[in-house]
Order: sequence, then C-alpha cells, then structure tokens
Amino acid sequence: MRTRIMAATAAFAMVAGLAGVAEAQSVRGVTKSEVVIGQHTDLSGPAASYGVHVSNAMRLYFDKINADGGIHGRKIRFIVEDHQYQVPRAVQAANKLINRDKIFLMAGALGTPMNNAVFEEQFKANVPNLGPLTAARSMSEPFHPLKFATYSTYYDHSRAGIKYLVAKNNRKKLCALYQDTDFGKEVFDAVKDQAKAMNMQVVETATNTPIATDFTAQIAKLRGAGCDLVAMGAIVRDAIVPYATARKMGWTDVDFVSQSASFDQIVASAPGGATEGLYVGAGTVMPYRDTASPQVAAWWDSYKAKYNTDPNIGSVYGYGLADLIVNVLDRAGKDLTTEKFVKGLESLSGYRDIFGGPVLTFGPNKHLGTNEVLFYQIQKGRFVQIADGPIKY
Repeated sequence: MRTRIMAATAAFAMVAGLAGVAEAQSVRGVTKSEVVIGQHTDLSGPAASYGVHVSNAMRLYFDKINADGGIHGRKIRFIVEDHQYQVPRAVQAANKLINRDKIFLMAGALGTPMNNAVFEEQFKANVPNLGPLTAARSMSEPFHPLKFATYSTYYDHSRAGIKYLVAKNNRKKLCALYQDTDFGKEVFDAVKDQAKAMNMQVVETATNTPIATDFTAQIAKLRGAGCDLVAMGAIVRDAIVPYATARKMGWTDVDFVSQSASFDQIVASAPGGATEGLYVGAGTVMPYRDTASPQVAAWWDSYKAKYNTDPNIGSVYGYGLADLIVNVLDRAGKDLTTEKFVKGLESLSGYRDIFGGPVLTFGPNKHLGTNEVLFYQIQKGRFVQIADGPIKY
C-alpha cells in the first residue's frame, strides 16, 4: 500500500511539474496564431488629432502585415482604448488591456501623465512600453528594462534650439514662456541648463495654464525685459496665441522657439500666417505630399483612401512605430517571448523610417533610440528644415 501511495504521489508530482513548466513557458498575449498589442490614447478628447491618427496609421500597417500572413505565422491583434486625455480613464483603460486582454506589448500610448500613471502596474505584469506618444524624459528615464522611447526629448529639442539660435542669430537675452505643468517645467529645466552651459542668464520668465487664451500680460512682461530669444514650453494653442500676440503688438526683434509638442500642421497653418517665423525643434520629419518620395507618397495615398483624410504628424509617428514593432517581432523569432522581444529591440541599430527621420539605435543600456534634433522654421505655412542635418547641444 505504502509503495502504491508513493508511486501515485510521484506521478502526481511529475504531472504537476509538467503543468507548471507548460504554464511557465506560456507567454501573455502570444498564441500560435496571434500577438496582442495594446494602446491607451485619446480618441475623443483634446488630443484626439494625435491619438486617432497614430492608431489609424498603426492599424493600417498591421492590417497589411496580417493580410500578408503575419510575422512568423502570427497575426497582430491591435486593441485601442480611449482615455480622452484623462489620467483616471488612462488607468482604467490600461488595466483592461493588461488584465483582461493580456496584451504582450503597450505601444504608442499617449500622454506623459497617462503613461507615468500606469507604468508600475504595467511593468509588474511584464508588459514592455514602446514608443509612447510623448517626448518626456520619464519615458526612458530612469532606466527600466521594459521602458523604451524612440525619438529625442522635449529637453533635447529645447536645449538644441536655444544653442542654435544664440549662435546663428546672435541672441543674448534668453527668456522662457512655459506651461505651469510637469511638461512645462521639463522645458524650463532645459532652458536653465542650456543657459548655464553657455554662461548666460535667464533674463525673465512667464507661465500660463494649458487652457489659457490671453497672453497679453505674459508677452508684455517678456518684452519689457528686453528678451531677444523666448523658449516655449507650449503645445498647440499656447504656441500659436502668444506668438501671434507678440507680432500683433509689433514685437518682431525676438525669436520664439518651441519643441516637438508644437510640431503639428495646425501650428504651421494657423490662419493669417499667425505663426510665420516660429522655430521648432523636433525628433522626426514632417512630410508633405507634393514633395514626398514615391514610397511616402504611396503611403500617403493609401492612408487617405482608407480614412478619407490626409495623414498628420501623428500618422507619421504611428507608421514609424508599427514598422519598428514588426521589425523587432521578426528579429525575436518564431518562439516569441518578452525577453526575446526586448533583446531584439536592444540589438536594433541603424533603423530609419521611410520619412528620413533620425537613425534609431538601441542597446542593453540604451533605451532611447536617438537624441538627434531636427530644426525647423515655419515658412509660408509649412515646417521647413533650416539646419543642415540634426543639431546638438
């Protein structure tokens, strides 16, 4: 009897052990036929012009890959949740993606505070975060094995733009106009650090709320201080309105420079040429259909045919991110795991999107693809790259 009990116990232990191995070898969000990718973004709130176009461009790309048979036999299931640019909704959306949908990867999630709010739970579930739609330093700093950002940061854009204009336009009185938010303070950190690096002083500062519509007082304050270079911690409206206010007040002997949060066709094409002459540092290329390469033109036309609208800068980010994901999934191989995906991404070197943006290179200790900054000025309603290649600080 004792022998039979011991044999049964051993058999049970072996079965349980095999079950445990099988369970350990399973990978969340991955089956033989599909890999699940998630995104929390703004589809109906104040940043929907970004969120909708990013997700549309990614879906268009993934649909083409799926139609061609997928990657190593797996099709990509792309699940997008609307957070309306609200942190509580982002947390709710991310929880659904992580815990119910069991996503393998979070990609293109929109908003600095939204990403920051869900990182802890996301990383506990071993879900990598790739290419968030924000250029905040917190997307790649401090270092985390599952945290990957693609393009250069607001901090990079601001410092490089200031350095360029001080040298090229002989600017001497540096000032700052920025949102009184974490985003705005990150830009102001760049202003202070670049001023220190060039042995300059920040002559004057002014702040605004994200929803401000009147900048008369701020512009008067900066003009009264004699500023000849104003670095902006602005997004879209709070880039257009203060710049237009300065010009209406006749203040023209001053440069205004913003960063990639203002790198939007809406800013360049403001009515009446209100933003003509504004400088912007950014992390990627702004394409236009009439000057596009044949490959970009074909993508542009397919996007417009699918969604009945022209692509915007969000579409550019979305295409580049989807292409990067597919590249890394291919590198990771048929036996896909999170570890293999991360190693595949960390082995990626010299990647460049079809738009001719900066080269992206990752490594085991390098989870930001590039620090390169492209520099633009708005001319005749378009972003025109004015520096000869990327600029640095």
